[in-house]
Amino acid sequence: MTGESAPSPHPTVKALQGVRVLDVSSFLAGPYCTTQLAEFGAEVIKIELPKVGDALRKFGTMTPSGDSLPWLQETRNKKCITLDLRKPEGADLLKRLVRQADVLVENFQPGTLEKWGLGWETLKVENHKLIMVRISGFGQTGPYSPRPGFGRIGNAFGGLSYLAGFPDRPPTTPGSATIPDYLSGLYGSLGVMYALRARDMTGRGQYIDIGLYESVFRILDELVAAYDYKGYVRERMGPGTVNVCPHSHYPTKDDKWIAIACTSDKIFARLAEAMGAPEVAGDGKWGKIVDRDRDRKEIDTWVGDWTQKFTLADCIAECDKFEVPCGPVYSVADIFNDPHYAARGNILRMADPRVGEIAMPNVVPRLSDTPGKVEWLGPTLGEHNDDVYKGLLGLSDGEIGRLKDKGVM
Repeated sequence: MTGESAPSPHPTVKALQGVRVLDVSSFLAGPYCTTQLAEFGAEVIKIELPKVGDALRKFGTMTPSGDSLPWLQETRNKKCITLDLRKPEGADLLKRLVRQADVLVENFQPGTLEKWGLGWETLKVENHKLIMVRISGFGQTGPYSPRPGFGRIGNAFGGLSYLAGFPDRPPTTPGSATIPDYLSGLYGSLGVMYALRARDMTGRGQYIDIGLYESVFRILDELVAAYDYKGYVRERMGPGTVNVCPHSHYPTKDDKWIAIACTSDKIFARLAEAMGAPEVAGDGKWGKIVDRDRDRKEIDTWVGDWTQKFTLADCIAECDKFEVPCGPVYSVADIFNDPHYAARGNILRMADPRVGEIAMPNVVPRLSDTPGKVEWLGPTLGEHNDDVYKGLLGLSDGEIGRLKDKGVM
């Protein structure tokens, strides 16, 4: 201890202030990448097709504003302008913007920007410090790179869908088809941080190439090594988990579910004590993971019989008493009523003049000194045209009018 007080947050200082990002992506993976950057102070300029806009505007639950809840949530803190990159004058305007930008994010099918004369080789000439994030279904190279891809394909091709579900049933959607989009967006924003740091040292930008499936493939714990090392192909296990047991979801007396995680022999010993059967742990018949794995079905039935003696709240209390990791299996309705979510401020409520108050997930991660913040929700189509085209590029009213008439913006 030095005796010095901890630094207090500086709300006027933003972690990414001074970083300008051009977002020419659509739907979810690219936009989520730039949402992360915008929440921590980057100036993100979202570029959409005139009159049409991003498909995300019409995806999901619609609001009276004419835009969807996903749009309002995942385009927060961004400036929105319209520009048709397919038209030569639109491409030229993007190049002018690139000269004043630090980052460009896109998720078109590979080759699309090149077809419009806006590929990496072209844009890096306009700005040698540019960092370009390229998210696509299968990446920029390889035999499948030209194929279109969405989150569902990323889950399937990446190996996650095969693991989701029960062994005697078909593979299911692992939670959400959008998992690869969100994961790839996170990897994209992380890549930007790496590239900005490298640029500080080299003075040069670079491009970041992410396939949706790669973000899923990367999180499959030992799956790849186990197959290569032992030829082991993991199959669907329902709520169970390989290498540990008991480690699953168990029913309670009030028709709810509790998640219990015994990731070591010591934790299992604590659970066995809580269940009034300490003799099965330690030197007992289930004291080692190899023994529990052998009798997995019997153990899960045994634990499930015990949890059904309690309500969910009482079962959690029993597990807490013996320091057994556990938690409720929550629906979103449960989340809204949980005091921990409230205490942590995980649910953000934003007032918007178009739709009233909307609840959404708050900013992650938490920075103690320069925290992120949501300042506004997804804007209307072209809301910041004047701000960007006049203020940043210096276009006159006459030029803007002419380009609007030609459908360029």
